[in-house]
Amino acid sequence: MSTSLVISEIYQSVQGEAAYAGWPCTFVRLTGCPLRCRWCDTVYGFKGGNTMEFAAIKEQIRAFGIPLVEMTGGEPLAQTESVAFMKELVDEGYKVMIETSGSESVENLAPEIHIIMDLKCPGSGMEARNHYANLQWLKPTDEIKFVIADRDDYEWARNLVRMEQLDTRFNVLFSTAFGLLMPQKLVEWILEDRMMRVRLNLQQHKYIWKPTAKGV
Repeated sequence: MSTSLVISEIYQSVQGEAAYAGWPCTFVRLTGCPLRCRWCDTVYGFKGGNTMEFAAIKEQIRAFGIPLVEMTGGEPLAQTESVAFMKELVDEGYKVMIETSGSESVENLAPEIHIIMDLKCPGSGMEARNHYANLQWLKPTDEIKFVIADRDDYEWARNLVRMEQLDTRFNVLFSTAFGLLMPQKLVEWILEDRMMRVRLNLQQHKYIWKPTAKGV
């Protein structure tokens, strides 16, 4: 198996969302994604990047000196070598997170890895790419994120959460598609429907820096 990955960028910042929001974190953004969500904010990661050996990637991670590492993209699992790389990070003592679109299987990920997995709402244009078999591989500590662009997306997410009892099995995040839905409106809907085990998720980095800023 190859011991290299195509890397878009490696940088340090604070985690912008989900359970570890606000924590210092090293981000490893892999190049490439099989999806084309209409609200995607990392289109620059679809192509390009540099091929790097595992050892060189880990050298950059060590240089930051941060124990929390997130693998992101694009879609990190589209590069199958990422599974082995993340296991190496775990074995070296890092807390490893992955943010995945939900289109690729998470079955082979090491159990120590914290998974943040999207379920794509209809407004993304990628609903048909949801790999629902992943629900059997997620752990109770993992997170499912719905990025919601409008009322139709919200109702779809609400109904799926209720039908599959997702909020009793995992941590469920409802996030606004930035610039398409105001957080206040999403909060109103959550409270009206008494979705008491759903967590509002905001992308903090887009409020700290410009929404289009890279490397933050």
